[in-house]
Amino acid sequence: MQPFLPSTFFCLAAGLSFMNYLAVAEIVTCSGLVPMRYRNDKIAITDFGGIGDGMTLNTKAFQEAIYRIEHLKRRGGTLLYIPPGVYLTESFNLTSHMTLYLAKYAVIKATKDTRHWPLIAPLPSYGRGRERPGGRYMSFIHGDGLHDVVITGENGTIDGQGDVWWNMWRQRTLQFTRPNLIEFMNSRSIIISNVIFKNSPFWNIHPVYCSNVVIRYVTILAPSDSPNTDGIDPDSSSHVCIEDSFISAGDDLVAVKSGWDEYGIAYGRPSHDITIRRITGSSPFAGIAVGSETSGGVENVLAENINLYNMGVGIHLKTNIGRGGVIQNITISDVYMENARQGIKIAGDVGDHPDGNFNPNALPVVKEVTIKNVWGEKVLQPGLIHGLKDAPFTGICLSNINLPGAIRPRNSPWQCSDVSGAAVQVSPWPCSELTSNHQTGACSRSF
Repeated sequence: MQPFLPSTFFCLAAGLSFMNYLAVAEIVTCSGLVPMRYRNDKIAITDFGGIGDGMTLNTKAFQEAIYRIEHLKRRGGTLLYIPPGVYLTESFNLTSHMTLYLAKYAVIKATKDTRHWPLIAPLPSYGRGRERPGGRYMSFIHGDGLHDVVITGENGTIDGQGDVWWNMWRQRTLQFTRPNLIEFMNSRSIIISNVIFKNSPFWNIHPVYCSNVVIRYVTILAPSDSPNTDGIDPDSSSHVCIEDSFISAGDDLVAVKSGWDEYGIAYGRPSHDITIRRITGSSPFAGIAVGSETSGGVENVLAENINLYNMGVGIHLKTNIGRGGVIQNITISDVYMENARQGIKIAGDVGDHPDGNFNPNALPVVKEVTIKNVWGEKVLQPGLIHGLKDAPFTGICLSNINLPGAIRPRNSPWQCSDVSGAAVQVSPWPCSELTSNHQTGACSRSF
């Protein structure tokens, strides 16, 4: 197995064209899922009084430019060009049929004045803010009920200036849940590419109740100690492709979600048909994650060609009593991890609850999970699989996995309970609950 080299990603981020890259190596992409839209109509933020001096507040300029796009409704939509400079602004809403295009050296920077940050209703699949009861602060760049939207450019930057929010979280002075950097709700046909995202107040990119979303060639940066700065969290969304990106953040790099306990069960919208490929990154938490909010269900997830460095957990599937939901048909393959606390974790006791009204009989179902072709170096503990006594995890397949560790328990390096499945060519050898034969069953899909 050849790891996806970080240098390959940086060539892409630096502007190597897709066709030139194909000449280097034939790769599979999701480019056909949402075709890139060319806009004949083009306007610039400076046409509306935008000033990129890093001090002038440009909220009105963004609002007026987007109002023009929304109400003139040019055939084929409109491109809003952000020239080089630092454009300070409060949060703002996008509209359909638009491209937000950041030139090289263009920065859209969030104001640190949080006093007038708009509040919006909690997500119905969460029932409350993720951190605090009640509503939540609107994302820095927001879209609800949109279609045909592109955020792209020449690797310009969207900077959330999240440290003011992180400090409120640390000091426990938050009144409501922190804002995401980018959030699309109830939207479809979305492309996010060739942009640097940094210092998000909370999760970086959050498509929720969305379909047909492509996120590629992005860089996401946040300090390793920044709280809850997940990279990309597809949430109750379908037909999402995340590929060819670099993420270094303070929480999970990519986490697939679908609602929280009784609220997610009632909303009943799963995440499905999610593709994650050629991601490189580091985090003190997980590289590729499912959960822990999975109450609407998660199915048909493929993650492949992943390179992880300085990780907490390489691969983490996580749920809890009260979550309900079915996690099934998850395939994670061709993963390289170096310097990780734990290689693989599949657990039914992770994550908190929105309130005391969750149903303790709402047990999650975890089945048909294949993890194969995983290679690690300096992995302290190779794996843990803890199902639930009344809802054991089934159909778990581990195949061609080599996770040598610097420190290992004296007896079994793996920890397992309430799980059934198979293991083939796994080193160090996993727990006895995973059989070692090739018969029809958990690993039949891998051979």
